[in-house]
Amino acid sequence: MAITSANQLELLQTAEAVAREKMIDPDLVIQAMEESLARAAKSRYGAELDIRVAIDRRTGRATFTRVRTVVADDEVENYQAQMNVKDAKAHLADPKIGDEIIDEVPPVDLGRIAAQSAKQVILQKVREAERDRQYEEFKDRKGTIINGQVKREEYGNIIVDIGRGEAILRRNEKIGRESYRPNDRIRCYIKDVRREARGPQVFLSRTDPQFMAELFKMEVPEIYDNIIEIKAVARDPGSRAKIAVISYDNSIDPVGACVGMRGSRVQAVVNELQGEKIDIIPWNEDQATFLVNALQPAEVSKVVIDEEAGKIEVVVPDEQLSLAIGRRGQNVRLASQLTGLDIDIVTETDESARRQAEFAERTGLFMETLDIDEMMAQLLVAEGFVTLEEVAYVDADELLSIDGFDEATAGELQTRAREYLEAANLKAIEAAKALGIEDSLMNFEGLTPQMLEALAKDGIKTLEDFATCADWELAGGWTTEKGVRVKDEGVLEKFDVSLEEAQNLVMTARVMLGWVDPTELESDEEDDADDHEEDEA
Repeated sequence: MAITSANQLELLQTAEAVAREKMIDPDLVIQAMEESLARAAKSRYGAELDIRVAIDRRTGRATFTRVRTVVADDEVENYQAQMNVKDAKAHLADPKIGDEIIDEVPPVDLGRIAAQSAKQVILQKVREAERDRQYEEFKDRKGTIINGQVKREEYGNIIVDIGRGEAILRRNEKIGRESYRPNDRIRCYIKDVRREARGPQVFLSRTDPQFMAELFKMEVPEIYDNIIEIKAVARDPGSRAKIAVISYDNSIDPVGACVGMRGSRVQAVVNELQGEKIDIIPWNEDQATFLVNALQPAEVSKVVIDEEAGKIEVVVPDEQLSLAIGRRGQNVRLASQLTGLDIDIVTETDESARRQAEFAERTGLFMETLDIDEMMAQLLVAEGFVTLEEVAYVDADELLSIDGFDEATAGELQTRAREYLEAANLKAIEAAKALGIEDSLMNFEGLTPQMLEALAKDGIKTLEDFATCADWELAGGWTTEKGVRVKDEGVLEKFDVSLEEAQNLVMTARVMLGWVDPTELESDEEDDADDHEEDEA
């Protein structure tokens, strides 16, 4: 195929037609043509030549040029595409390194093979331009809902036509056992848009919790106008869901607005989600109140929060246990997802039995260590005394406030408690020394004799050993393995040492050893304080 005046305009017409069909810039198609013609010319004149082609955007005339670049004498590697400064003087008046010598060469006739090669280059460039266009179009639509048409099914995955491209709805992103036929209309949530080797991939979902949130945004104008905000969503796709909402206008009930007149708004969402039952819950800043709401329709008697462990214990009436847990644990699981806490549900009977066991255990402790009768030990526990240290070092007036306790009784109790603790401390120190603990750790402030004994049993015998410990190794903590929270027991956990206290002890040891500069520590604390003040502001 020779490029003659007869088919010069045809090049431009072809470029415009391809650009319109693929919805890309016509200039990209022309650039692809220029590259393909240059490749064909190289096969005719020689691959080592630098042949370039420019197509006039108005007339369609293709100009073929040979380019030689001026380089230093010792850098000439390809004599067909490079020229030193001395030789370049024959072509340029004042040649400099980097200048180009351009000579026009005759157009080439494209043989069958060259024409096929040119076609492949054009198609490749057009495909790349199409992919870029599709990625740019959909990357900003991530997190929104899109309507599409089912094209086909591949191994359980649905290929969806979304107008200017295709998207994929994976098998595990479908609700329950949804099935679709070609040409069915489908509404999905754009979960992710990624640029991959085969082009941009648009991943859809109908099970993502945010799909339900976006559906409510479409159905409830107050959410779209930011009068009502969706604070949390939890779903068991196709079965049940919980959504927590808050209103920033006191005159608008967030739950009522989401339900709509006679349930019209929530019913529209339910229908789209294949009959998924939706609990709409008022969000509350108070964690305990929010949890009570989240466990609806079950009634809650009491909530106990362990913030450090990230766990929460909920006490419910005996007859409400099955309702609170839900079928196959569904209700408590969704409430846990909504609040972000691990929830333990116990009945009032179980909690009462546990408290009675704790009461009996503490009573026995005081009876044994203080050599008192059961009645007196029960009075101490009933007044809130938990440990022997509290009895030994509490203000005497607190003991005198207990019915039947006089000054002599209170004084005798405190004497017995202190003597017992001193004997226990002496025994713990001797045990720690027998295990080989060194004076550097024995003299470290902040550790009790019992703590020293526990550390020595765990092989921590020097200040250096202690300084290498992590805070969670001392205070204990929680890790998540395969989605399940697992408890890590700490060496000093039974002594109620918090993570913050453990961290302070370890950092103090590191400062004493010279491992950490105390001035750097102070600057870090100041930065943390500044950050905290900014957060509060």
